[in-house]
Amino acid sequence: MGYVPVKGGTQAIDASIQRIKFERLKGQEIIEVETIMSTMRGMVDQVMSESSLYSPYLAALAIKQAEGSMEEAVFLMRAHRSTLPRPYYSQTVEPEKMFVERRISASFKDIPGGQLLGATYDYTHRLLDFTLIEENLEDNLQWLQNYQDQLKQIEALDEVSYFPKVVDYLREEGLFETYKADNTPPIDVTKRSLQFPTTRSERLQVLTRGQTGAVTSLGYASLRGYGQVHPTVGEVRVGFVPIYVQHPNEMEPRDEDEYYIGEIKVTEVESFVPTNVKNENNEYELEFEIGYGICYGQNETKAIAMSILDQCLQHPESGFPTHDEEFVLLHIDSVESTGFISHLKLPHYVTFQSKLDSIRQVKKGVQTVES
Repeated sequence: MGYVPVKGGTQAIDASIQRIKFERLKGQEIIEVETIMSTMRGMVDQVMSESSLYSPYLAALAIKQAEGSMEEAVFLMRAHRSTLPRPYYSQTVEPEKMFVERRISASFKDIPGGQLLGATYDYTHRLLDFTLIEENLEDNLQWLQNYQDQLKQIEALDEVSYFPKVVDYLREEGLFETYKADNTPPIDVTKRSLQFPTTRSERLQVLTRGQTGAVTSLGYASLRGYGQVHPTVGEVRVGFVPIYVQHPNEMEPRDEDEYYIGEIKVTEVESFVPTNVKNENNEYELEFEIGYGICYGQNETKAIAMSILDQCLQHPESGFPTHDEEFVLLHIDSVESTGFISHLKLPHYVTFQSKLDSIRQVKKGVQTVES
């Protein structure tokens, strides 16, 4: 008796999978992986960030396979990531050495090195561009040629310029506290489950791979008053940072034995959060603390929200949910949250029938008493 429903279920599942492919192909159009990489940067960056796997090509492939479903694409990338070997841990990345494409500050009009607007939709009109319906490759190539000609007319720099951190100048004025570098090796949350209370390295890892909408939503909740953090963005920088690994035969890290293996594009945010602290005279005075956010690709809203939650979780004594690390960290993971909700679609026949039986018995007992 058990064989028939299992066999029938298998056939139904096979038919469902065939239907998925039909829905993707019935429009008789094919979108290339390279096309997704070139034209859907935001989706690619978001998938890479939430999956903790930096590969624009694989992210684009996952988006194609998932038909644009972000949660499914992240699930695919996480699953693939779990199969990959990890021969090395990279050396600590230094954001000060970032090759900056975009760098702004909401705290100061004039910052050392100047503001660099870069590529962003922040200054565009949020109106539908109907000319995109009729765009063609020939016109696009011509526009690209004209733009590149304009760039060639700009005097090139003789050397790469690194932009200083805004907060460093404030530290020099004594406006921000300077902390001793903590070189404690971070705990890899992909190899060890979270143990509460967490370390800051664990919190930052979970936040940076958190679901973009969830991180943004909780950051917004804190801004609205469900928390005590309302920062000013000190600096947003988007650009490429070099990645180095240690020489495999060297036990102690040395700069001359490091190997450059490539670069990754990241968004980094430092937010300035006002706090009231007691001084030596037991009087409250205003100080600033820093909330930190960083994630793959150009993902500025998430990085800003992450900096808010980072600061929230550094003050767990608050009674607000955004300051509760268990509440925040256990509910922002894309695969965990969507997977658990999606499991409700799976068969719950036995448990539901037991509940129905209980209700029937109660109602039957009530009817007997009333009779």
